[in-house]
Amino acid sequence: MKRFALIGAAGYIAPRHMRAIKDTGNKLVSAYDINDSVGVIDSIAPESEFFTEFERFYEHAWRLKRTSDHKLDYVAVCSPNYLHQAHIAAGLRLGCDVICEKPLVPTVECLDDLTSIERETGRKVYNILQLRHHQAIINLKNKVASEIVEHKHDVELTYITSRGKWYMESWKGDPRKSYGVATNIGVHFYDMLHFIFGKLQRSVVHFNNECKAAGYLEYEKARVRWFLSIDANDLPEVIKGKKTTYRSITVDGKEMEFSDGFTDLHTVSYNEILEGRGYGLEDARHCVETVEYIRSSVVSRVENDEGHPFLETLNR
Repeated sequence: MKRFALIGAAGYIAPRHMRAIKDTGNKLVSAYDINDSVGVIDSIAPESEFFTEFERFYEHAWRLKRTSDHKLDYVAVCSPNYLHQAHIAAGLRLGCDVICEKPLVPTVECLDDLTSIERETGRKVYNILQLRHHQAIINLKNKVASEIVEHKHDVELTYITSRGKWYMESWKGDPRKSYGVATNIGVHFYDMLHFIFGKLQRSVVHFNNECKAAGYLEYEKARVRWFLSIDANDLPEVIKGKKTTYRSITVDGKEMEFSDGFTDLHTVSYNEILEGRGYGLEDARHCVETVEYIRSSVVSRVENDEGHPFLETLNR
């Protein structure tokens, strides 16, 4: 049984990590968050220590490190995006392997810094890239890889996940902390596209503001028009008032059905990590490069057929 600490225990994604720790037969020993709305711990790991000050959390973990029977094995990081690098580094220096939510870090330079700390400490960082474990995505990857005649597939990615006014008041609405919509809600889709279709060859941004972004990505085996939004006004008329989220991926005009099968992907990810098959820093490099480029790109005019259809609505 491995012993875990969790940083960012009050966040939206933290309960999935807590359940993954429990469901894989391991123990949450300690948790930290500046907010104390963490009652979910009672139903998952009621004996866990909890701290609202990082210094006290770190001191507790350091004391555990001095005793071989009680030291931590893993630190799970679910804190706001801009704190990931610092919290990962702290976990490594505590002598732990680290499991971190996406986006792992904002830039390749940050990724290289963590690689250096891995070498210094002898510990390892794992990124949660859960879509790589989704069976529908694995099936598509295998189908593309098995094609005798290679060609570029036409892909359309649309993801609208409505957020209320709270979003812009939180750290997620601050691009200095979340790194913007394309990074915050899009990074795992960019990883998925790379996982299926190979290396990115070209990237163009057609629209980018605080609540939506759109562009074109060309991979070795796909041409992708993408649109991401947190604005409920962008939902298709047929689902407005019925659903708050719209997720669609079409490949060569055919909808890829992957709405189901998300429930346990964090637990699957944890199992893979614990069995030595987790995704490390180099696995995350491609999607980190992609979002870094998107954030630094100047918005360009749409050329040929590279624009996502939803752009027409924005430009009216």
